[in-house]
Amino acid sequence: MLEIDADRLRDTFADYSAIGATDRGGLHRLALSDEDKAVRDRFRDDVEALGLAVRVDELGNMFARRDGTDPDAAPVLVGSHLDSQPSGGRYDGQLGVLCALETLRALDDAGVETRRPVEIVNWTNEEGARFEHAMLGSGVFTDVVSTEEALAITDDDGVSVGEALERIGYAGDAPCEAHDVHAHLELHIEQGPTLEEHGTSIGIVEGVYGMSWLGVTIDGEADHAGPTPMHTRTDALDAATEAIGKIQKLPMRLSEDAVSTVGRISVEPDAINVIPTRATFTADVRSYDDDVVERGVDAIRFEVDAACERIGASSEVDEIWRIPHTEFSESVCSTVETVAAELDVSAERIVSGAGHDAKYLSDIAETAMIFVPSEDGKTHNEDEFTPWEDVVRGAAVFANTTLRLSSEQPDKIR
Repeated sequence: MLEIDADRLRDTFADYSAIGATDRGGLHRLALSDEDKAVRDRFRDDVEALGLAVRVDELGNMFARRDGTDPDAAPVLVGSHLDSQPSGGRYDGQLGVLCALETLRALDDAGVETRRPVEIVNWTNEEGARFEHAMLGSGVFTDVVSTEEALAITDDDGVSVGEALERIGYAGDAPCEAHDVHAHLELHIEQGPTLEEHGTSIGIVEGVYGMSWLGVTIDGEADHAGPTPMHTRTDALDAATEAIGKIQKLPMRLSEDAVSTVGRISVEPDAINVIPTRATFTADVRSYDDDVVERGVDAIRFEVDAACERIGASSEVDEIWRIPHTEFSESVCSTVETVAAELDVSAERIVSGAGHDAKYLSDIAETAMIFVPSEDGKTHNEDEFTPWEDVVRGAAVFANTTLRLSSEQPDKIR
């Protein structure tokens, strides 16, 4: 079995975590920011230290390939993303890249020549925190999003993805398009409580929830907060809060696994003594059943219309993003399961409620994910934490699954 160097992995994790570190032990490393450039530079240095050439595509996705003994074999693709949420955690995304890096180092330490190449990747803008299209780099790579559309997306300051890539020096020359991939494997924190509650060291991810993001705009009428009687008001925020309350309770009407979230809200004119004339908010609804997601979207539209009709406001509900649920490769999941048993690491099958780059990669290659536990289920905040012994177990299963996949014959998975 392939041995990872737990101390080296921990030291590398600490070094990367210092790039964009927050005062409370988290990360603020938005996509294509100065902090993202710094961590990309460090990643490039670490990969090149293994004697590998780094190629960067036009979306800033970073790849490096460790050759196999069969020059015609398609690679096993491993990795994740290095960007973070605003004031996010140290484990989300980054841990997957560093476990992939440790896998390459461990292969070198052991002098192992794999039959297939092993290719490491850092995907651009997985979080969608700065540029509002999550999993953007992998989305363009798998032809879900066009290159032109992706490069034109702007942040809140009007800076486009293309401009940001140029500014930090990561607008690559290679086209962002899929090449042949034998299998794809991504390690990630669970971002939920299940593994910790069950006392399980790793989750074998069988699939990802379907989800829809909606943008809601409600228009009322501005008026003075003092002399305007309550019964004559067309208060946009009043309608918005009524609809939001119904959206928060929506999952109870949909299914056991459904979740809904209102994550952003703004009000105009945003003055203490002015009745809001406009309220905008986002709604996020998810389930492993695509029909449940569709019913959730319909229900949100209904609740917004009903709240607006009560006070005479108008509304618009736009779908920002929709992805169907994903079922990962049974073959790759079984390989992870076998390796975990051989390493005596406790494992269970699990479904992901969060989107990941592996979701898009499953469109072009046999794909699965490995989850490690999240303490108290916390994620997307600075308290995000995974016990180090679980990180090491997950990294060992990841490395040996990668070794197993990269030793397969051409038709083993297909």
